[in-house]
Amino acid sequence: MKIYHNPRCSKSRKTLAMIEEAGVQTEVILYLEQPPTAVELGEILDSLGMEPADLMRKGEAVYAELGLAGKELDRAETIEIMVANPVLIERPIVVKAGQAVIGRPPENVQPLL
Repeated sequence: MKIYHNPRCSKSRKTLAMIEEAGVQTEVILYLEQPPTAVELGEILDSLGMEPADLMRKGEAVYAELGLAGKELDRAETIEIMVANPVLIERPIVVKAGQAVIGRPPENVQPLL
């Protein structure tokens, strides 16, 4: 199991705690320091059944700074922007055996445990 984690986020901390309490061995990826590659993010999106825009944190300052509101971007362009600006990636994301969930709320992770 992997968790794309931001320790400053309370939902991310709670999700990680739930996983640890369940005794599941987990690779913790501090995605702000070590963002996924474009290929990895594409695979995560496929596992989530989401498009990049659905996983993008639109309330972040960098979203406005980049002028992304209302901008028409294709999938590859959106993924590249998210990889270059990982703060735009919704968190936490938990991946296990080709399945993925967003830990918002943290209880979303239960089916993977």
